[in-house]
Amino acid sequence: MSTPTFFTELPEHSLVILIGASGAGKSTLVRTWPASQVLSLDALREAVSDAGDQDATGAAVAVLHLLLEARMRRRLFTVIDATNVTSSARAPLVAAAKRHNMLPIAVMVSTPGTVCVERQGPRPANRTVPKDVVLQQYRDMVNSHTSLASEGFAEVILADSLGWLLPYPKRLGEKRTAELGLDGGGGLGDLLLVRRTFGEEILPLWRWLDSDIAGGDRVGEVRLGQRRLILALRTDVDGEGDIGFDVLVPCPHNDQCIARAWAPAYSVTSLFRALNGDLDDDEDSVCTLHGPKTLLSQDDDVLVEAR
Repeated sequence: MSTPTFFTELPEHSLVILIGASGAGKSTLVRTWPASQVLSLDALREAVSDAGDQDATGAAVAVLHLLLEARMRRRLFTVIDATNVTSSARAPLVAAAKRHNMLPIAVMVSTPGTVCVERQGPRPANRTVPKDVVLQQYRDMVNSHTSLASEGFAEVILADSLGWLLPYPKRLGEKRTAELGLDGGGGLGDLLLVRRTFGEEILPLWRWLDSDIAGGDRVGEVRLGQRRLILALRTDVDGEGDIGFDVLVPCPHNDQCIARAWAPAYSVTSLFRALNGDLDDDEDSVCTLHGPKTLLSQDDDVLVEAR
């Protein structure tokens, strides 16, 4: 039997097969690798069924095997994020690795079964696994220790080592250095604040505009197809130097007003609300002609008191 070892480094031409019950922490562990190197059964369930239901597992496994074969043919380092607690699940993975002279490595994620069961509670319905199934997966994982070498695994690694943490901050640090342009490249530059506020998924949709509609503040847009949002980068939101974004909305005072109005945009949720019309009457919106929406409320109060 191969003796379990603690992680230091993995060979470049490896197929890493995680083995552990549902809820063991496999998906957390795989974040230590770039997403492009990971084949996740949960993600593929969603890809073939939208909802990611457990009954889509068969189709998802077929897709996983297809993608694995393509990656092994190119001899690319790959991680399989699935339970893999039975020899029948592992056999085609090991075979694919050996067909292309890749090194199959087993990574045992041996979180206790009771903990795995407890972790099912907060999970979404499509990822929740019944208690008896989870406990059986745990037993299968434990029993697999003695057979992994005979199945063709070159090495068996225990996941519960601090060594796994090392590559993660290293990779994040390298990414951050590149974003800031400290690696000699251009970095994200003036898109850093856009990403920090709205998330990196917005970056492909964002562009800065040559426009003076925001009183001298910089203006950008988020566009997809014919729909777009106009945003202004405010460099002194509260008179104390704070920075933030406003999104262009209709005047909150008068539907016929053609003047521009702005409402604070704190996150990508604000962008959704703006597109959906939920910010049209936002209490913090300000019309460049009529002023803040709160003034209208105050005027209404004065009229009521006068009566």
